[in-house]
Amino acid sequence: MMEISHVYDDIISLPRPVSRTHVPMSLTDRAAQFAPFAALTGFEAAIAETARLTETKLELSEEQKLEIGETLVFLNGRIRNRPKISVTYFQPDERKTGGSTVTVKGSVRKIDLAGEVLKMAEGTEIPFDYLYAIVPENESADETAEGEKKR
Repeated sequence: MMEISHVYDDIISLPRPVSRTHVPMSLTDRAAQFAPFAALTGFEAAIAETARLTETKLELSEEQKLEIGETLVFLNGRIRNRPKISVTYFQPDERKTGGSTVTVKGSVRKIDLAGEVLKMAEGTEIPFDYLYAIVPENESADETAEGEKKR
C-alpha cells in the first residue's frame, strides 16, 4: 500500500512569506507575465498584404480611347458649369504591382489637356492613360458622342 508522506506538514499552515525589500507586484503586472508573446510581430500583416489581390491595367481599344477623348472634349466645352460625371479608372496600388478599378461620381474641376489629367472638384486627379470610361450625369456615353458629332 502507498504510504502518505508528511514531509511538509510543519510549514503547510504558515502564512505566505512577504519580502521586506521588494514591493509586492500588482495583479495586473503578474498577469502580464503570462500574456501571449508575439515573436513574429507584423508577420500576419505581411501575409495579408501578400494575399491581397491586385488587377493589371486594361489596355483599351482605339475605339474606346477615341470615345473617351470625345467625351473629354465635350466636357471641356462645359467646364464652367462643373459637369457631373461618373468616371471609371485604374488606380495603381501603392505597395505592389497592379492596382484596382475604381468608379467615382463627382464634378469636373479642370481638364488639363497639356498634362493629360482629369481633375475632379473633390481633389481626385486621374491621368488620361488610366481612364476606362466617362459618363456625364443623366447621359450615356453614346449620347455624349452623338451630341458632339451633331455640332
